[in-house]
Amino acid sequence: MSEILIGSNPDSLDATVLPETAEEKATQLPKPSGWHILVALPEAEEKYDSGLIKSDETRRIEEVLATVFFVVDLGPDCYTDKERYPNGPWCKKGDFILARPNSGTRLKIHGREFRLLNEDSVEAVVDDPRGISRA
Repeated sequence: MSEILIGSNPDSLDATVLPETAEEKATQLPKPSGWHILVALPEAEEKYDSGLIKSDETRRIEEVLATVFFVVDLGPDCYTDKERYPNGPWCKKGDFILARPNSGTRLKIHGREFRLLNEDSVEAVVDDPRGISRA
């Protein structure tokens, strides 16, 4: 495993190991606990439909206020309450879902934003998220 050590003394306990490969970075994703869902935010388009390039700040705002998310993982207790979810789970790993902008706990891992949402934050599942934007 390739690694970069950060800290004054690599042998000390305060040294941090940072992964270099995509496979190593993927292992750093948090495992959701309880009834939480880990979602990834789709990256905002670089250009407007007209072809003009969007500013970095515009793209950042579009990503932060996104309503479409990709389900990366579900916590072990998601949708297990049969009384609350008599029709079964509202989503599964690999789905694109709709949820309110700014919902959940925001975190960045290697520059990519993820969120932890509560299971009942899912408002819809969409087959193809292309073309869906916040009104």
